[in-house]
Amino acid sequence: QAGSLAEAQACLRREAGITLVLLDLGLPDSKGVETIEALHELGINARIVVMSANNDAQTILAAIDAGASGYVPKSAETTVMLSALRVVIDGGVYLPPPALMSTEPTEFDSTLQEAQDLEQLGLSPRQVDVLRSLIQGKPNKLICRDLGLSDSTVKTHLAAIFRKLGVNSRTQAVVAAARLGLRFEVSASVAR
Repeated sequence: QAGSLAEAQACLRREAGITLVLLDLGLPDSKGVETIEALHELGINARIVVMSANNDAQTILAAIDAGASGYVPKSAETTVMLSALRVVIDGGVYLPPPALMSTEPTEFDSTLQEAQDLEQLGLSPRQVDVLRSLIQGKPNKLICRDLGLSDSTVKTHLAAIFRKLGVNSRTQAVVAAARLGLRFEVSASVAR
């Protein structure tokens, strides 16, 4: 438990086994969604779930774009909150209805009706690895390091993922994954 961004960063440096961070964007020494980026700069493997009183779709999507794996409104009922955390712990991404409904329709809406899982999307195993890392909020630099790939290879995989999902950005890809209800096998290093 940390009452500031500095305390959270110190805790994450000290405790390497942390796999899930519940983050309030209103920490006294933080600046909204930039807090997510600051935590990812530590090179942590923890999934970040924002818990906020702000239900604005733009804020939710900005948090996902900054690398959050989920966003749970503080007004959510306990059962919704627990369900959202299970989705993230199980390798998925959770977005509340305002974010899912506010995004403009894209080609992935038709993909949703046709694809039931990753295999049906036609993603290669390496593209699945890159998509998993993307959903975990990892920037390209960390994806390169974790998967042993070059920056250009990661960009090539991302372009293919975007094309297959019918999207144009990282955020849209995460929203598409949330709409699809995609789940990824959780690595052995993640504690349950």
